[in-house]
This record gives sequence, C-alpha cells and structure tokens, in this order.
Amino acid sequence: MSELPPDPARLHAILAHLDKQLADNETVGIYLRLQRDAVRAALARADDPPPRRPRRLPKGGAGLGPMAQMQPRPQFVVQQKRTPRGPEPAIIHVGDCTMIEGTPHRITEHDARVSLMDPNIEACAFCRPDTELGIME
Repeated sequence: MSELPPDPARLHAILAHLDKQLADNETVGIYLRLQRDAVRAALARADDPPPRRPRRLPKGGAGLGPMAQMQPRPQFVVQQKRTPRGPEPAIIHVGDCTMIEGTPHRITEHDARVSLMDPNIEACAFCRPDTELGIME
C-alpha cells in the first residue's frame, strides 16, 4: 500500500471514502445476490413447468397424432343478443366458432363451465362447447 499522509484530517477523509466504497459495494453485492436468486427461481420454474391436464379427445380422436393433442385449449366466448322483446338467453361458444353473432366477450374455461350450468345460458349447437368441456347433459 502507498504511504498514508500523517495528518488526521486527510486520514479521516480517506477513511470516510473507504467506508463509503465498502457500503456501496455491499449494496451492489446485495442487489446482485437478489438478482441471482430471482434468476435461479425463474430457471427452476422454466425447467419444471406445471403439469397440464390431458386434453379430452373428441369422439373418434384416437387416431390424432401427438401434434394435434398438444394444441392449446380453445378459448370460449359468451354471446348475448338483445331483441325488442328483451334479451335472449346467452350462448356460449368455442372461441373460433363461425356462428358467433354480434360482439362476443371472451371468458375463461372455468367461467364457460360454470355458465353452462345456468339454465338461462345455452351451449352453441354448432360448436358444442359443452362437449369440449366434457359436460354431459
């Protein structure tokens, strides 16, 4: 180490500077450890994704290949019609149904399942979301 000055004023200034550098580096060290822990947690989640429930195959779907079975679950929409006599019962559709009229509202699979239990809500007869969800009437 280089030679230190003999006077107390400069020694106090050097000591204050060194203490500040140690404190700053400690803060950086803590930050880096927190970032490292966050990356490790994200890596653990990426390595072990949550198990997905197997998708129910449609009738006659035994011949589908693995790529067809790995497709994401469809989204669902609710369609409400207003008429001069008042609203008609809402209709639940699979998200890509071609029979959707008006402005559909996207809903979750859970909401679609719960909605189809309501007697005032109907399943689309064309895309059959009740069959897609495994609901038997």
